[in-house]
Amino acid sequence: MQTKIDIVLLVLLLMLIVAGVLAIYTASATRIGEDLHVRGQYLRQLIWIALSLAAMVMLVRIPYRILEIFFMPMYVMTLLLLGLVLLFPAIGGAHRWLLLGPLRLQPSELAKLVTVLAAAKLLSKPHLKHGQMLLRAVLVCGLPAILVAIEPDLGTALVFGAVFLAVLLASGFPMLYVFLLVSPLISVLTVLSWPLFVAWMLILVLILYRNKLTVPIISIIGVVNVFVFLVTPVLWRNLKPYQQNRILTFLDPGRDPLGAGYQTLQARIAIGSGGMTGKGFLLGTQKNLEFLPERHTDFIFSVVGEEFGFIGTMLLLTLFVLLLLRILRVIGQLQQRQHRIIATGVFAYLAFQVLVNVSMNLGLMPITGLPLPFISYGGSSLMVNTLGVAMILKVFQEKSFAK
Repeated sequence: MQTKIDIVLLVLLLMLIVAGVLAIYTASATRIGEDLHVRGQYLRQLIWIALSLAAMVMLVRIPYRILEIFFMPMYVMTLLLLGLVLLFPAIGGAHRWLLLGPLRLQPSELAKLVTVLAAAKLLSKPHLKHGQMLLRAVLVCGLPAILVAIEPDLGTALVFGAVFLAVLLASGFPMLYVFLLVSPLISVLTVLSWPLFVAWMLILVLILYRNKLTVPIISIIGVVNVFVFLVTPVLWRNLKPYQQNRILTFLDPGRDPLGAGYQTLQARIAIGSGGMTGKGFLLGTQKNLEFLPERHTDFIFSVVGEEFGFIGTMLLLTLFVLLLLRILRVIGQLQQRQHRIIATGVFAYLAFQVLVNVSMNLGLMPITGLPLPFISYGGSSLMVNTLGVAMILKVFQEKSFAK
């Protein structure tokens, strides 16, 4: 017997969408004195909101067994679109959009949700061994990640890494093995400090020993991490100067304030100038004087910080936290593996994007170009994120709850 829609999750989604329209409106507006000029991004976003909500209603009404039939065909179609987009003219130095008349569609956004659905289909097969799970997850997440990285769009490619880890955990893959997969990345982060690396290796060996791994396996894992630690400086020296400059400027934006560090510095200034309560709706000076770049997309969080202050940003982040906690609540009650994988995968890519975008605006992470879900301007992103939540509503509706 079907259950009702999760009203709390739906309301939180709608609240974020409304917050997004308000943020896009003010980000698209330029006010100097009494003169107000508003560009049309918010109107186009309203059209996409109507289309997204209509698609969500349709998706929730379609029986799950019929939806499941299309998971793999949609995945193959998305891979073809990711290949096709490379043939279109570059926009801003990247091949990310399909130009269909007045519309610009971004297949990499669609790929996030479709990859989750395909992973759920492949990893929910019965009697899979751990090696088979890992191979399937690597293939289904790796193929779109490679195509997206070629565009190039490294930020979105990293989203598939988050999805990869999430769907593995949701499919029953041992957490210890997932930890081993990410351990070389931790070794890379310790590359600037030998003492930090030694401390990390001691912690790693202790964890492996307590999980009763054999000495040869512990030795192999240790050698791999030492190799990664030693080879990272070599790879750094082989980077091109502009690539090194981007990383160094992230660590210290002030070393190139008019170049690579400009966006980070302006975002910090905008957020910091907002203070506790902000400068007021439409009154952000960094935005109105057009010092803040990409203010309706990548740096829309900075607009919120400047005009609504610390209180406004905390209210927005609270909405995201409540949405993500609600999704976790649903995941905890799902019994069917395929449903769990879908909900966990959507949770992973939404949470990852929120974390990266906010951190990017605060200067805590490099600029990656990832939009803030439901808030940043962009029809493809809004549609896919809305349908992702719709899939969670769908599996909630058709779930088998633990009594």
